[in-house]
Amino acid sequence: MSDGQQNALECRGVTKRFGALVAVDHVDFTVGVGEVVGIGGPNGAGKTTFFDLISGLTPMSEGSIRYMGQDIAGTAPHDLCRKGLSRTFQLNPGFDDLTVYENVLAAQVFGRRSAGGLLLTRRADREAARAVLADIGLEDIAEDRVAGIPVLARKKLMVATAMVNEPDILLLDEPVGGLTPPEIEEFIALMLRLKEQGLTLIFIEHVMHFLMAVAGRAMIMHQGRIIYDGTPQGLSSDPTVTEVYLGSAGIEVPA
Repeated sequence: MSDGQQNALECRGVTKRFGALVAVDHVDFTVGVGEVVGIGGPNGAGKTTFFDLISGLTPMSEGSIRYMGQDIAGTAPHDLCRKGLSRTFQLNPGFDDLTVYENVLAAQVFGRRSAGGLLLTRRADREAARAVLADIGLEDIAEDRVAGIPVLARKKLMVATAMVNEPDILLLDEPVGGLTPPEIEEFIALMLRLKEQGLTLIFIEHVMHFLMAVAGRAMIMHQGRIIYDGTPQGLSSDPTVTEVYLGSAGIEVPA
């Protein structure tokens, strides 16, 4: 897949056990630099746990994870952020009493632009925050308190707080969950812009329209294992995927 080029992410035998439950079961997963991969699967398939392992929130039981050729097993999430691996979550948390702009400034504390303290006063930090807000499409509400912004803006803010640290890999967990169809289209346009910039994107999503529109590759998990890894267009013709995911959940793959 890398054609001799360094991979952005390499997972080998990645496993997570919670007592007798195997949430992630010996997963091998490689992502090339600049690749965009959409991960799907039934609830409880192990998708978010897999993200937790990659992003350092949860320790592995077995296996290895390499980011840009470096072993990152045991690396704390904030250290991974400094290295260039950022993540968003299913929920859309933020500092509600701060403005949208201040939230993006705060996100730089643990990222590549960190000044080593909790106060960011450098002109470059302020300019970077403003530039990201403009790129993500949040400049019009930059001075609004986060407590009052709508769901789509919160989701965009999570992307902005990740992008301000200039990541090499961005992990997104169900980025369009809870959005209306027009809002999903707007978010697709944002993801396609990031894709054009060469960013490596890995996302979990149940909305097949989003996955088909954004991903160049689809990976489906079931009971902690990968049951499909190929083109998004091949999902509807794969009997295993249809049986355990698409058919049982009533999910339709766009033509």
